[in-house]
Amino acid sequence: MPGATTGGVRVVLRLEGLCVLIAASVGYSKFGLGWGAFALFFFTPDLSFLGYLAGPKVGAVSYNLAHSYIGAVACLVAGSVLPAPTLLCAGIIWCAHIGFDRALGYGLKYEEGFGFTHLGRIGRFPG
Repeated sequence: MPGATTGGVRVVLRLEGLCVLIAASVGYSKFGLGWGAFALFFFTPDLSFLGYLAGPKVGAVSYNLAHSYIGAVACLVAGSVLPAPTLLCAGIIWCAHIGFDRALGYGLKYEEGFGFTHLGRIGRFPG
């Protein structure tokens, strides 16, 4: 698939995702924000799957918006600069979720369908 990462680069990107998950989890523990909120909101970005009900193009856009570090880092910055611990909490959890997904090989999506990602194809495909 054109545009998909393969080989050693794919492994490095997945390891980076694992590092982000670990760093976000350690950071979360240092802020003492409560693991109940972490558990409750960890999979919230996956609600973006609902975009696939409107088709693969809308699904890819909604998934990518929820699984890009842009929004998560914006929450981290805002939560750090403003007196907004809720934003800080959301940003850390959001980064942890994205790192978790990337470590598992779930990359940003292409319009061809959910299984077509920047980290390669996922799921079952006819041989």
